[in-house]
Amino acid sequence: MTTPDQTAATPLRVTVQDLRTARYCMAGARPWFRRHGFDWQAFLTHGIAAKRLREADATLARPVIRAAAAREAAEGKARDGRA
Repeated sequence: MTTPDQTAATPLRVTVQDLRTARYCMAGARPWFRRHGFDWQAFLTHGIAAKRLREADATLARPVIRAAAAREAAEGKARDGRA
């Protein structure tokens, strides 16, 4: 069984698009990443595993992880021709 933050194939990744969808401020997100030891540039390029964000701060991560899950679900439907 898969969890909300992963599919059977790959774990859910949060992208900068998901931060924007959750209406998070980029000026605030960058220092938050630094405080938690995350590489901002790597995040911008590759995203970050939702699990890592959840472990760092579940309260702040929830809206972003929900946005990522919704994005991936929509992308999956589009790939499958169900959009």
